[in-house]
Amino acid sequence: MSGSRRYRIRHETRYEYAADVMHSHHLLHLVPRPAPFQECLEHELQVSPGNHRRVNELDAFGNPMIRVELAQPHRELDVVSEMQIVVHPRPAVLVDAAHRWEKVRDSFAYHGAWPSRDQLDAARFRHESPHVRLKQGFTDYSAGCFPAGRSILQCAEALSTKLHQDIQYVPGVTHIGTSPTEILETRRGVCQDFAHFMIACLRSRGLPARYVSGYLRTNAAMVGDNASHAWVSVWSPPFGWMEFDPTNGCFAGTDHVAVAWGRDFGDVSPLRGVILGGGEHKLSVSVAVEEMGAVRDPQDPSSAARNFPTSADKT
Repeated sequence: MSGSRRYRIRHETRYEYAADVMHSHHLLHLVPRPAPFQECLEHELQVSPGNHRRVNELDAFGNPMIRVELAQPHRELDVVSEMQIVVHPRPAVLVDAAHRWEKVRDSFAYHGAWPSRDQLDAARFRHESPHVRLKQGFTDYSAGCFPAGRSILQCAEALSTKLHQDIQYVPGVTHIGTSPTEILETRRGVCQDFAHFMIACLRSRGLPARYVSGYLRTNAAMVGDNASHAWVSVWSPPFGWMEFDPTNGCFAGTDHVAVAWGRDFGDVSPLRGVILGGGEHKLSVSVAVEEMGAVRDPQDPSSAARNFPTSADKT
């Protein structure tokens, strides 16, 4: 795929409560963040009930974030995010031209010098996080993907392929709290589990990896469409962050639309909150990603990616 692609996306989340919710606070990650490989042309967020307080912010990772407070009784909450977005091809790189994985790991050792901004940012994604605990089992599982002297991109690609082959995509068998350790045992899960598992394998070797939340083009001959999707971004100098989709065993490309990234799912959940009252509830989520066609550079249609450098993206 040489050209950029334009999408219309609609993401609706609806809660129905058995009793009145008297007061609630919600945190939304539904606005796509700026990135070198995509641009949001328009975005609209509708929240019902309409009588609410809304604040737009940026979170600790640079993701657009919206806080919503409802201070009146309600039994339904409906949040609809609609956007048009253009996704550009990532630049082609030679996987063996990236730094050796050992060099990437050792670059985060203490050297008595102030790290660069990019290095400091990447260091935030090397350690345990609430949904990604580090165990020796992840190091052992991925050992064959990290032979001495191989580039970080070759290793990450081998790991993504291994997860794609070893783990069965089965919706409904896991939940938000399912740990990578459980996936190591059952070898079944969904895109969130694939991403957490791959991140655990990388971080267990001291390598930075972050969780990316977004969408996948509908009918893209991949699993994980028609819902929120998740994949992994790996720190890969000198190219910066490179993205892998272990659920589908591929690099992220123009089929992928990024919304937010963080340490794990907990940092970028599309909608979470705290409510007072409500009792039991019913949740329904629908996602539609409509392709509006390819978009090419009118000045040079044969080189659509030339304005999207491989240097590390800034957060």
